[in-house]
Amino acid sequence: MIKLDKVSKKFGTGAFGISSISLGVDRGEFIFLVGPTGAGKTTVFRLITREILPTEGTIIVNGWDILKLPKNKIPTLRKKVGVVFQDLKLLLDRTVLENVMLPLEVSGFKTEEAIKKVEDVLNQVGLISHKNKFPVQLSGGEVQRTAIARALILSPEIILADEATGNLDMATSWEIINLLLDINKKGTTVIMATHNPDFVKNLQKRVVKMDKGQIIADTKHLIKHKNPPSPKATEGHREEVKKDDIEEAIKANTHSSPSPKTMEGQEKKEK
Repeated sequence: MIKLDKVSKKFGTGAFGISSISLGVDRGEFIFLVGPTGAGKTTVFRLITREILPTEGTIIVNGWDILKLPKNKIPTLRKKVGVVFQDLKLLLDRTVLENVMLPLEVSGFKTEEAIKKVEDVLNQVGLISHKNKFPVQLSGGEVQRTAIARALILSPEIILADEATGNLDMATSWEIINLLLDINKKGTTVIMATHNPDFVKNLQKRVVKMDKGQIIADTKHLIKHKNPPSPKATEGHREEVKKDDIEEAIKANTHSSPSPKTMEGQEKKEK
């Protein structure tokens, strides 16, 4: 579904956001993309959505070659890739319903049909009773659910979640994770960038670790069960995956080959 083959991104300063990375993502996978600030995670997301183009390498998304994709096909690509942005990008002067409906308006849906689709998605994320509230009236978890609902509204085949639980308490974070797991169980491919080690240690999902613009570990070989049941959002009721297994997999896969002039502070929001 997604394939990056020896992809590099060099910015105008001469610094590299990512350097010669290769990554394959199968349809229906759930992947944690981890690594320190500046590792290149956000750059990967921006390349997948064709917000930026690679300097070198090939990127295939859902059968489309990103470099060869005509400009008039870019909106079609982006309808298939829903993004939960790190800064959410919700409009404060619009209600939950209006924020989620925005992509449908841009796509030319009739108002009556758009409202029906929004209400269906808000039911799915548990926000139907808050549809007429503004973002400032919501809790942190409700704001995140609104952003996820907006990412889902065009029925994408891929969800990119950029630190979707970054500012939430642990209980609320697990609620968001469970929501993303439920979405994944219905067939949507999910790639989630996160700094939270608790998710990585307690869920039997593939972990791709980045550092200095390179992929230094991938636990794909560790995953034994394709669709394990989702964890409950309470301590002591989570999926059991041994911490030592994850750490051993990362250690076994880690290699050092520092990239040239790795980007340092090129993008304020780059993680």
